[in-house]
Amino acid sequence: MKGARLLCVLATGLAACGEAPASRQPSEDGLRPGRSAATAPEKAPPAPVRAPPSAPSVKEEKNELYSFSYRYPAAARAVPQIARELDAERDRLLAKLRSDAQEAKRDADKDGFPHRAYSSEKEWKVVTETPRLLSLSSVGYDYTGGAHGMPFYDALVWDRQAERRLVAEEMFRSKQALSDAVRSTYCRALDAERRRRRGGETAASVGADDPFNTCPKVSESTLLLGSSDRKVIDRMGFVIGPYVAGPYSEGAYELTLPVTPAVIAALKPEYRAMFAPR
Repeated sequence: MKGARLLCVLATGLAACGEAPASRQPSEDGLRPGRSAATAPEKAPPAPVRAPPSAPSVKEEKNELYSFSYRYPAAARAVPQIARELDAERDRLLAKLRSDAQEAKRDADKDGFPHRAYSSEKEWKVVTETPRLLSLSSVGYDYTGGAHGMPFYDALVWDRQAERRLVAEEMFRSKQALSDAVRSTYCRALDAERRRRRGGETAASVGADDPFNTCPKVSESTLLLGSSDRKVIDRMGFVIGPYVAGPYSEGAYELTLPVTPAVIAALKPEYRAMFAPR
């Protein structure tokens, strides 16, 4: 899946970032040779099987109507509040997928058309961890029977000290303050990446009025927080989905920008110590 590859690239760019052999079993009656049933101890009930704390959370389903996959890492699973919220999101996505796929199958049968199986995928990964913050990003993909599916992107930050889930933008005085701090660098980075993907074409050569040649709002991207040393946040990722900065065929744009003094000034005072300029 292209989205999974993008997630790995982002996590790498922003982060400081078989079965065991079976033991010999007793005979079926639970007795060792030479012992009688009268002297054999009762078998203890089997212990409940729990995933180890280090394991990620994985939920997958596949049938003729739909395929579903939802994953999040052990670091998120270790935070009970985050785990509960992601589990609830997973359950909502799966319930919607089931309902939509069943309705689409009924409509297809009624109209005499073949049904195309729906799909929904979402995977969360760690971007970085600092002593206070856990930064996560996700890539998802939905397909509902059309010409192609659509990727989507998400991010969250867990503040360990406040025990609070944040959206990265909430750490800034306002969306406008964030935009003012990064917009010029953001637009230059986007234009450079567009030229690279388009073989050197510029806005002038392909039409400056084309919406895919203008610089979208910073708020139209997904903001990720990253770190080079796992101590402070010193870089930021901006993921711009298809149809925002370019056509579907160009995929998502991923920009990595440094934290600057202007970025720190745009933060709410209580968060400034968690960031450092590069």
